[in-house]
Amino acid sequence: MKLFQSFFGAESRGRYPESLLEMAIERAVDGTDPRLRLLPGYRKRLREPVIHAIDHVVALVDAIPEPVPAGRADHGAEPRLAALFSSADEMLQHFSQEAALAEFMSGPGGGAERITALLLAERVERHILGMELVGDQVQRDVPQVTVSFTAHRLLDPNASEAEMRRLLKRRAFDHLLVLALTRIAEARVERTDLVRQRDLLRRKLQALERGGWTFEAPQEGRSDPAALVAELDAITEQLAAIGVERDVLPNHLSIVAELLGDAEHQLWSGGIQLHLDRMNIQRDARDPLARLLVFGELNNARGRRVVMLPVEIRPADLPAREDFVAAAERYLR
Repeated sequence: MKLFQSFFGAESRGRYPESLLEMAIERAVDGTDPRLRLLPGYRKRLREPVIHAIDHVVALVDAIPEPVPAGRADHGAEPRLAALFSSADEMLQHFSQEAALAEFMSGPGGGAERITALLLAERVERHILGMELVGDQVQRDVPQVTVSFTAHRLLDPNASEAEMRRLLKRRAFDHLLVLALTRIAEARVERTDLVRQRDLLRRKLQALERGGWTFEAPQEGRSDPAALVAELDAITEQLAAIGVERDVLPNHLSIVAELLGDAEHQLWSGGIQLHLDRMNIQRDARDPLARLLVFGELNNARGRRVVMLPVEIRPADLPAREDFVAAAERYLR
């Protein structure tokens, strides 16, 4: 943690002490494939990609706007909170059940008057047939698009906004490592599957060779030798592209280096504009019922996409956290 406090503190972007760079490289190795240490020169290979990734996550998190107050009175005054939660009670009840927030409040955040965190939620759009008031007439079966938000969660709650941002930067860096590890795992599965296919084709070819197929025309139900050879050649080329077993570690190192060096295309944020009425139905921007809501949106190269809103929570506003075990015991009595 000290390493990332230093990295994501006052140092100039792209200019970090060598000792800290080495520690960041070791974190990248530990987070992906520790066997990379067996390769000579792995630190040199990862140095520039690690610097690039750190620079990117610093800029990514620094671009997140200031937290918005998220108390009971703020729900009605802040349209984004009203869109994310149907009521102030629902919002505060959800916050009170957040494990990360409860853990912080029972530990270093005990007694904090205000806590900042990054609120994430998934945006879901549904096409429905609803009702619309046109003049004095109610029209039915009008095509509409409703927007709802699910899977709310709070990330890295902290009494200090600066500390929360440091934690988010560490989380973003680690997310890049998770993406690299996922790609390594996929390459391993692909290699295993290709080897299995290659071995199967070789056995088929051997069976045909033993059958003396050279001067025979392919018969119904029998494999075409030329097609088998072509398929075998194609699989051999694919295996060559991802490497055979002896190339596993160099390929894993390349995956980590390439992904960190391409951090801006692996994890990025942008803004989205929604024109919603109070029922979270999409409206034309010129519609007097439309409210313009601007959210940040976090994306990754795996197609994951969530809206984000930094919030400031007052623990005094939160209801008591329900003890589900005690509630279950009361129910069973």
